[in-house]
Amino acid sequence: MSDLQERHHPPLVRTKGIKVTTNNAIDRMNSAAPALPGWVSQSTAVEQARAVAEVQAAVVVAQQCPRNMRRAWDEMRLACSRLSLAERAFYSVPNRGTGPSVHLARELARIWGNLDYGVRELRRDDVRSESEVQAFAWDQETNVRSSRSLIIPHARMKGKNRQPLTDLADIYLNNQNVGARAVRECLFTVLPADFVGEAQDLCRETINKGDGKPLNQRIDDMLAAFAGIGVKTPQIETRLGRKRGHWSASDVADLRVVFQSIKRSETTIDQEFPPPPVTEAEIAATTVHQPASGAAPVTPGADSSLPAAPSPDADAEARAQWSREQEEEWLANQEPPAGDQ
Repeated sequence: MSDLQERHHPPLVRTKGIKVTTNNAIDRMNSAAPALPGWVSQSTAVEQARAVAEVQAAVVVAQQCPRNMRRAWDEMRLACSRLSLAERAFYSVPNRGTGPSVHLARELARIWGNLDYGVRELRRDDVRSESEVQAFAWDQETNVRSSRSLIIPHARMKGKNRQPLTDLADIYLNNQNVGARAVRECLFTVLPADFVGEAQDLCRETINKGDGKPLNQRIDDMLAAFAGIGVKTPQIETRLGRKRGHWSASDVADLRVVFQSIKRSETTIDQEFPPPPVTEAEIAATTVHQPASGAAPVTPGADSSLPAAPSPDADAEARAQWSREQEEEWLANQEPPAGDQ
């Protein structure tokens, strides 16, 4: 029994006053280390292993099948010559200007190949009304990666005021909208600058050429499209600063970008085509005149049977006489009460 105890619980060994633990003691110390976080289900473990395997496989495939640079450039030129892509290749927002859109960035990433990109929502805090989002783009062939971490408040700007968001769908769409813009910047960081620059030039050239229609017909089609969303020709002329007969192909191209941005809810009609300021003549025409002697106010032009009010520069006696005449005429036109008939 003593031999069995010594094998399982060996005594401590002292060497020159230094306390040395045995192997069994070291094993017990290791077993007392902090445990890993709680229980993990089998499906979670499988997904974790699958995610690691996918990343490793993607890197191996990217190294074994490098991109064909000539094919990528040729395919980019062909894609940018299509009007359907060129019309979505740019955005126009009043407070941020214009530039290449996320739609162009995604198409170029597809053509370039061996790229992984996306948006991850890392955390959502309903108490602080904010979400933490990470956008990334990773070139798996060259191992170049760009990422951005953002704290997005659960709010959106309405005019110059911040409007809080409480609906879950609105919060999700707001996070995805901000995340998409961050992905766009990450992709343009990873993609070659000359590749992106030529794509933008070709898209602008495609928009200027249109779909083979004459310029006048393209202008008519654009005016009809804007009329469908409530924008009139004078508003467009005010924005461009010249009449319709002096519009160029580049003006029509810019209007296409604005129209697509309005359709994608990136901007609004009031922001792109603000209403004209109210003139002094319009203010004077809508002024309500207050009759004398406490009578009810009368708005000139509201009733065609009443004469128009005198001009504001008439003397006080004429205005008082006009008020008395209007009051007498109004009383004469009233029906008597039912009991007096």
